[in-house]
Amino acid sequence: MTRLDQQMAFLTEADRLKSVLRATTLCDGSRMENSAEHSWHIALYALVLAEHAEQPLNTGKIVKMLLLHDLVEIDAGDAPVFADHDADALADREQAAADRIFGLLSDDQAQTFRDIWDEFEANETPEAQFAKSIDRMQPPMQNLASGGGSWIDYDVTYEKFASRIGPKIDSGAPKIWAWIQPKVAAFFASRD
Repeated sequence: MTRLDQQMAFLTEADRLKSVLRATTLCDGSRMENSAEHSWHIALYALVLAEHAEQPLNTGKIVKMLLLHDLVEIDAGDAPVFADHDADALADREQAAADRIFGLLSDDQAQTFRDIWDEFEANETPEAQFAKSIDRMQPPMQNLASGGGSWIDYDVTYEKFASRIGPKIDSGAPKIWAWIQPKVAAFFASRD
């Protein structure tokens, strides 16, 4: 296969992400979001919200992370944050998926994309930490807009939300956590 053949095979495979449904609905609550829509939306979130990071970041790298990070869901599926699942088994499935999907590309491009994916997963650089925070911030925004969405489906309490999601948003985007936390707290308080 030529390099262009490999790239087209990868892009055709990436189209399958449009068929992976997530637990979160669209903001209008009309239907479930798919993982490709989620990836596009959080990339847009990063472009818009990067100015609220604690330090200057490489926004282009963050956008790349956010566009690539969920491709593994083509094979591994989506694992809703409030659902029960075996984290180790999921990590193994995602690693195998990353090997297969990025392996469709030529060696140099496969390695570049895999390095970006690995950096996101490791969550050690400022860019990865901000990207992870944005990835965790978008579903609550959609749940707020849709009247509760997956929080209702998974019987989520504010305490559960604050313990599972709060630290993940706060670690890479504390200004954004400070903005969304009272809104989420008010939502849950209104349901009591």
